Amino acid sequence: MITTANIADIRKQVKQWHMQGETVAFVPTMGNLHSGHITLVTEALKRAHHVVVSIFVNPMQFGQNEDLDAYPRTLQDDADALVNAGAELLFTPTPDIIYPKGLDKQTFVEVPKIGEEFCGASRPGHFRGVATIVCKLFNIVQPDVAVFGRKDYQQLMVISAMVEDLSLPIDIIGIDTVREASGLAMSSRNGFLSAEQKVKATAIKRAMDYIAEQVCAGDSITECIEKAQQQLVEAGFTMDFLAVRNASTLALPRTKDRHLVILIAAFIGKTRLIDNLTFSR
Repeated sequence: MITTANIADIRKQVKQWHMQGETVAFVPTMGNLHSGHITLVTEALKRAHHVVVSIFVNPMQFGQNEDLDAYPRTLQDDADALVNAGAELLFTPTPDIIYPKGLDKQTFVEVPKIGEEFCGASRPGHFRGVATIVCKLFNIVQPDVAVFGRKDYQQLMVISAMVEDLSLPIDIIGIDTVREASGLAMSSRNGFLSAEQKVKATAIKRAMDYIAEQVCAGDSITECIEKAQQQLVEAGFTMDFLAVRNASTLALPRTKDRHLVILIAAFIGKTRLIDNLTFSR
């Protein structure tokens, strides 16, 4: 696997593959890779001849008092895992390479409406940072396909909207959330949890399963959310949001809407966990 922080190196290699008539899939990450990330690489290999992965902890998507400095960085372990997974090109830029003029002077990309609620409301500027870095990485790598996990459901919708709105010639593929045996969604932030907190965190999946089951049985969405939220608070969570929305638009669900998504963000201790569950009624 080739590892480089140089933009010209990435473009040269990808151009060579394209000139040979070969396709390129891209998996952007912030590193500290777990099985969920490796699943993305495995799926990417099914959709293209070559896979490029980036590792960049993006300062633009972190707000004040968030865990930018504390975000785990495990580059050597990540590189070893990517070699085993079959990635051929790893892009590891630094902030001064990505944002040479500094964040204050950086052109940005912002997706309206869909990125303004939920994580967008809780973390102002977060999705501006996500859209900007992903757009910039797309322009650097020039992939045919890009693969993302559905655990960050709203993020995936923001990126898909950006690609459509800006007419980028990239197929966006969403891969189902990879979970631990307990049902807890795999996340780099799980590493911040104590053993006791990790057990408690499994209540998130149970709460979503409860909501989906009861809504499908005809119960009121509002009442189901209230009961699930109460259960989570009693289990020791501090709620950010818990909502059921149209799975395609994130709009409030109408009676005729069949495909829905449960979106949740909650703190256990100081660690903010997000998850989602799609279902049809």
